[in-house]
Amino acid sequence: MDCVLKKASQHAVVIFSKSSCCMCHAIKRLFYEQGVNPMIYELDEEINGREMECSLVRLQRCNPSVPAVFIGGKFVGSANTILTLLINGSLKTMLKDAGALWL
Repeated sequence: MDCVLKKASQHAVVIFSKSSCCMCHAIKRLFYEQGVNPMIYELDEEINGREMECSLVRLQRCNPSVPAVFIGGKFVGSANTILTLLINGSLKTMLKDAGALWL
């Protein structure tokens, strides 16, 4: 879990993803459309991706483990949580507070 938390704390927005996951693709696109350039770790392409995925399952206490979004070094949630935050308007505030958005 230390590896995941360390990676998550090194950038304003970090997304743990899988290249074959359609929801991961949608969430990455959502952030790009908001003007955010997230750090993305494709677990199916990372050397220790399986280990990171197991850590994310423990952290989230559910499956699937991706997409897993961290903002400002803190675990925010998966696709459902991100979409809820987008709809209620609090996602932009979180992104500004983390330094991921300038305007």
